[in-house]
Amino acid sequence: MTSTSLAAPPDGGSMIRLTEILHRSVKLRQRRFEMLPLRGQGAPFTEPHARNPSDSLPPSELADLISSMSVIGLLEPVLAEEIVVDGKAPTIRLVTGERRLRAMRWGAVNRPDNPHFQALPAVVCPGPLSEEERHMWRFVENFAREPLRPGEQAAALLYQRCAILVGKLLKAGKPVPQEVYAIPDPAERFLALEKIRGTDNSCAAPWSEVLDRLGLQLNERKAGELVRAFRALPRDLTEEMDEAAVRLNTRIRFAELRNGRAQAAEGIWAALKSTKRLHLLPTAVNVGLEEPELGPEEIITEAEERQDAANADRRAKLTRVPTRMEGQEETEEGDDAAASPLGVDEAAAIAEPDRPLQPAAPAPEAAPEAMPADAAPSHPAVEPNTIRTALDGIRGLLAEVRAGKEIARYDRGSLRLALRELHAHLNDASADGATDDDAITEGSEAA
Repeated sequence: MTSTSLAAPPDGGSMIRLTEILHRSVKLRQRRFEMLPLRGQGAPFTEPHARNPSDSLPPSELADLISSMSVIGLLEPVLAEEIVVDGKAPTIRLVTGERRLRAMRWGAVNRPDNPHFQALPAVVCPGPLSEEERHMWRFVENFAREPLRPGEQAAALLYQRCAILVGKLLKAGKPVPQEVYAIPDPAERFLALEKIRGTDNSCAAPWSEVLDRLGLQLNERKAGELVRAFRALPRDLTEEMDEAAVRLNTRIRFAELRNGRAQAAEGIWAALKSTKRLHLLPTAVNVGLEEPELGPEEIITEAEERQDAANADRRAKLTRVPTRMEGQEETEEGDDAAASPLGVDEAAAIAEPDRPLQPAAPAPEAAPEAMPADAAPSHPAVEPNTIRTALDGIRGLLAEVRAGKEIARYDRGSLRLALRELHAHLNDASADGATDDDAITEGSEAA
């Protein structure tokens, strides 16, 4: 292979583009997935940096890797090349992943009962590979560690499924023609491999095996939906939706609309993309499916109206503060279903300890226990300015989300942790005796 047969690795870019470049190598295109033995015939070997894996203690630089493998196994297969010499059995030489191989070897010797150290997950290619091919594979490996978008994730799932299927077909003695390896689209290649498999269930590559091999926290239904949306949409449209962070459910609905009304779907996408209003896409797709008689412009107009109405309704619910009278009426209406443990005046006295406690109205059966007039919270109250600042921040965040902006992955995790802890404190406050209606009434007085 000449040095011009492969393009230079792109700076960033899409994983789909990277796999297309990787596909230009005939040898890498014939890669297959195998579980290699760690000892004996068929075990991979390394020419440089030979080390003895039989030390009684794990190398310090591999301790964390070995610990992780012992619990969840090796999630990222090594790359190996199959070297064939005339008159001799093929040998497997490691290309990338020496640290992973050393860790697996140590585990096989020192933790023989651990099932994760029984065999080495590997992607095997016909060898020898050129330096350029090795460099390209390392680049793709590094890029694949980045979080994948839906289209990229679907392509990666299909490529992995194809690799597993090729390995099983070859082991079963079913040859894979070169023209099948040459199919660049992973969905089409998988269909071609499935035709070779036929009805032989022993060669199947079920989603459960693919997901287990990749170590993804993804169920089979979600994997199927990702691939279904990937198959249904053109590749350039999939990449555009990846760039615009379009959600999977919207892609599935868009594919459904495109299947029945391709012209309307294309018109909606083009108009929203050109005017930078892709936040309207979910609503527009729903309108297009519900109102088949509308054209693209009419669908977008209707989507805008629905979105504006929904946003106005949300704003009204978030900004509306019930009056004291409304809070009392709601409490009285709920008395027949479940009596509140504290009255409005009692709850207000807890929030305002200096305010005199009004005597409670006598109950028909038994009067509630009297609360001491000097009752006070067990902890100092949060400053009102702190509450107002927090509410202003939350309202500002909601406004940006409604405008179509998306919260970053790690920010979502931070928000969930903070809200979970805050929710626990709010529940503790409710457990002290104040009902939700009481809390709303107190909030209206403070406002």
